[in-house]
Amino acid sequence: MEKQEKKGFFRGFIDKISGNAPAVEDMVVMPVAPQDAPPVLEPVVTPSVEPVIKPGLFERLKSGLKKTKDGLIGRIDALVLGKKEINADTLEELEEILITSDIGVKTTVELIRTLEQRLGRNELKDGEALRQALKDEILSRLTAHHSLLEIGSHNPFVLLVIGVNGVGKTTTIGKLASRFTADGKKVLLAAADTFRAAAAEQLTAWGDRSGVNVIRHKEGADPSAVVFDACKAALARQVDILIIDTAGRLHTKVNLMEEMKKIRRVIDREIPGAPHETLLVVDAATGQNALSQAKLFKEAAHVSGIALTKLDGTAKGGIVVAVSHEFALPVRFIGVGETIDDLRDFDPQEFTDALFQE
Repeated sequence: MEKQEKKGFFRGFIDKISGNAPAVEDMVVMPVAPQDAPPVLEPVVTPSVEPVIKPGLFERLKSGLKKTKDGLIGRIDALVLGKKEINADTLEELEEILITSDIGVKTTVELIRTLEQRLGRNELKDGEALRQALKDEILSRLTAHHSLLEIGSHNPFVLLVIGVNGVGKTTTIGKLASRFTADGKKVLLAAADTFRAAAAEQLTAWGDRSGVNVIRHKEGADPSAVVFDACKAALARQVDILIIDTAGRLHTKVNLMEEMKKIRRVIDREIPGAPHETLLVVDAATGQNALSQAKLFKEAAHVSGIALTKLDGTAKGGIVVAVSHEFALPVRFIGVGETIDDLRDFDPQEFTDALFQE
């Protein structure tokens, strides 16, 4: 190929010298190579981006309560839906479902007794009517003692947080600190859980995340001394809210309860009338054990509100009804996920709607 190209070159050169070069009209015009052509500008097409729609608060609540809905309401629906007639046997089976779903024996007995009365008045003619009546009765009991946490005019407002180890106490405090800070409140945290390893470090990490200062002593220090310093600092710095983390050793140990009483005395001495809220944090997954915790802490520590955590990880969400009704305590907060937004104010209507909605 190379030789042919050279031959063609010399022949053309000789023809040119001899005057035998082809006429212009006989010359073959080679097309312009594509790479030499001027670029053709294509119109710029911006791909359409579908907006990311985050699920609403109610949808997130439904998702968080899915295990409870499947375990409790799913079994109830399997029992009652499609039934054309409700009788005593149906109510007996319903009673078993409620008890095994951690609604609590006392609350279940009351619910069934009320439903029997409604059945006697011929108000429960079929399964749909029974399902609606049960929803109404559960909502009634959740509403009876319900109230949101009110910070009020106290300055500082002292929030004492108690509960056994592992229930999510420190995480709940961190999420509350973030919420209050976002609302424009000046918050101070007190690491009075001086017995659990790294408890103060965990609380400090939450404080750093929210831009909140933490009063802490070395591990093993007297919790009351931490509380004393925290109260003094809260007054001196004019904070709006002081949140105190406490130890959470087993609730059956008397010394823990005595420690709670001592802490309360220190708080009241430094800030008369405080603590203004004693929030008991309970892990919903512990089921009936949560009731025994609520009973002992209420007697010893004057619990005024409940925060139920980890509802998204358990089918025992019925404990919400039991704790609120049997101890006449308001459920202030429920945890249905890991993010800060997943610790939310408890709304009885929203809760029952999320459980019973098809």
